[in-house]
Amino acid sequence: MALDKTGIAKRIAQELQDGWYVNLGIGIPTLVANYIPEDIEVEFQSENGILGMGPFPFEGEEDADLINAGKQTITARPGAVFFDSATSFAMIRGQHVQLTVLGAMEVAQNGDIANWKIPGKMVKGMGGAMDLVASAENIIVAMMHTNKAGESKILKECSLPLTGVGCVKKVVTNLAVLEIKDGQFHLVERAPGVSVEEIIAATEGDLVVPDNVPEMNI
Repeated sequence: MALDKTGIAKRIAQELQDGWYVNLGIGIPTLVANYIPEDIEVEFQSENGILGMGPFPFEGEEDADLINAGKQTITARPGAVFFDSATSFAMIRGQHVQLTVLGAMEVAQNGDIANWKIPGKMVKGMGGAMDLVASAENIIVAMMHTNKAGESKILKECSLPLTGVGCVKKVVTNLAVLEIKDGQFHLVERAPGVSVEEIIAATEGDLVVPDNVPEMNI
């Protein structure tokens, strides 16, 4: 059975390491903050000026003054700090963030990502994604494997305007965990109950499949 958005976030949370500073993009990535492994400490950074984001607040406990870059209400962990966007982007551009998790509309087998614009549709702009993809050394993408029409979003080449070139290292979808190496997707894990054949059929890009593909441990 394919994962839902929560399942994708839970799997990405397993990539976190103790002591890391992590930036979470808009959409599915924001859910990762809810599933930090209990035995590690990480600090979540948001480009609108907070270091030390916690999980989403419970209903009725929201503080309208505490928001992330996607304007969602958040919580702040003990010791959290707030600052202007110039300081926030200095952290990002100075490579002080060990992991960036982004959503995407398309990812190509060479690591290109398109996540900000569909031609002909109104957009507010790229936001902080341009700085994140240009500066981060470790980018994981959280996304659905196919669009609503069932067409692959895991491609040989992106068709939409690019956000970044050759920057994505790993993709976690509702079907699989994929690593990008040597200009190809490499199948690392499959979602529980999802067959290798289903993943191959849903992947337009070149996919390297090992003899044994374990299920994700969610």
